[in-house]
Parts: sequence; C-alpha cells; structure tokens
Amino acid sequence: MIPEQSASSNGRWISPELVQTILQDYRLNPWGIHGIAHWARVLENGRRLAALTGARLAVVELFAVFHDARRQNDGWDHGHGQRGARLAEALWGNAFQLNETDLALLVDACARHTDGRQDADLTVQTCWDADRLDLARADIRVQPHRLSTSAARDPDLLAWANARSLAHTIPDLVTLEWEISIPG
Repeated sequence: MIPEQSASSNGRWISPELVQTILQDYRLNPWGIHGIAHWARVLENGRRLAALTGARLAVVELFAVFHDARRQNDGWDHGHGQRGARLAEALWGNAFQLNETDLALLVDACARHTDGRQDADLTVQTCWDADRLDLARADIRVQPHRLSTSAARDPDLLAWANARSLAHTIPDLVTLEWEISIPG
C-alpha cells in the first residue's frame, strides 16, 4: 500500500524523471498533436479547472501526462486510454506516489477519456474537461454542452484554452518544470 501522496521537489506532481520515463516508450512524435505540448496544455487547463472545481490536483496533473501516453497513432486509436491507465498503474509507487483512491480516479479518467461521457466523479470530469479544452489543435470545435463542469463552460476560460490550442502553444512548464528542451 502506498502512503499519503506527496508532490515532487518542485511542488508539482509530475517530475522531469516521470516525463522522461513515459517518453522512453512513446511511439509517436513527442512534438506531435498528442505529445508534450498537448500534455502541457492539458496540465495548465487542469490546474485552472481544479482551482475552480475543487478536483484532486494530483489526479488532474498526472492525467495530463498519462491519458495519451500510449497512443499508437494520431488518428482513431481504440484502447489508448486503457493503455495509458495500465502504464500509470505500472509506474505507481516507483515513478510517482498517490494513495489508492486517487490512483483509482486516475485510472478511470485515463481509461474512459475518449468515451464522450460526462457522468463521473468530479475529479474525473475535471480531467476530461482539461483534455477536451484542447480539441481545437485537432480542428475540433469545443462544444460547451459536451463539457462536464460548469467551470469548463465559462466563456472566458473557453476562449483562453481555445486560443492556446489553436496556436499550438508550448507552455513554459515544458522547460521550467519538466526540464525538456524545445526543438529548434
């Protein structure tokens, strides 16, 4: 059993070592549509949403790096969420720490994030919305009625997330928190 959760030394749940571990077996271009920049935007979306919804921040943060971590292609990839969930379970206790309740939420959020559902624990809903707020990068218009939380449907938050997604913004946290150099 894993003891109470603890953040990494930088005060965040995702260490540079965890990101590197995930990237070791990442099959796609890490700078592609489902890679590092997407994970970082989902993380920033999730942080904003968690502050408004009261979601469990550790779960929301870890979801950002695990939900697409085991994609096999950039198109329809049935089962990639379940594969990401299994990766989280495999790395739990070594690469990151969570209590069992939060691990179950993380696994659920990853496994079902492409199902189009809205009914789930508030933390899981927050994870899904953090990802859905970055759909514009794939030329998919975010439909507010498909978001799970009222926080994600806020017009100002939607506009902020949509603009960043369309611009394919690479958040500063990629270099500052994850210690990854941005190519060229």
